[in-house]
Amino acid sequence: MPLLLLGLFLAVPLIEVYLFIELGSAIGALWTVLLCVATAVTGAALVRFQGRTVMASAQAALRAGRMPASEAFDGICIVMAGFCLLTPGFFTDTVGFLLLIPPLRHLLRRYIARHVATVDLHMRAGPGRTIVDGEWEIVDEPVVPGNEPRLTDRRKDM
Repeated sequence: MPLLLLGLFLAVPLIEVYLFIELGSAIGALWTVLLCVATAVTGAALVRFQGRTVMASAQAALRAGRMPASEAFDGICIVMAGFCLLTPGFFTDTVGFLLLIPPLRHLLRRYIARHVATVDLHMRAGPGRTIVDGEWEIVDEPVVPGNEPRLTDRRKDM
């Protein structure tokens, strides 16, 4: 996992620089900068709109007595989209706009839920081990006259 993060921290800026150079040479530096600012402004407006929508949906779920898990995931995706869209660059803007598409968020949520469930099973059981799931309860044994639990003797030197 640390190598994956290191790879992302190295790859994303390199991709952004490459895209800036290619797009700048194709449409010019001024248009490239203006396009970058336009995607940030448009993205901020979309994030605000979708954030309000998801917040209203989460409040409705809470009023209905339902845990707003999918709304929480959508909220996290929208925050990440906002971060990506406000970061200068076309690659991060693309990722941010993709996170703002509700059907793609739904697919991502399903994928992560399946992956986390699989990881959880492997973490609890370990490789080659079986999980036995069951219910239990604590039952107090009845006190039979003459068989009461005894208190232990206290130490006299205390």
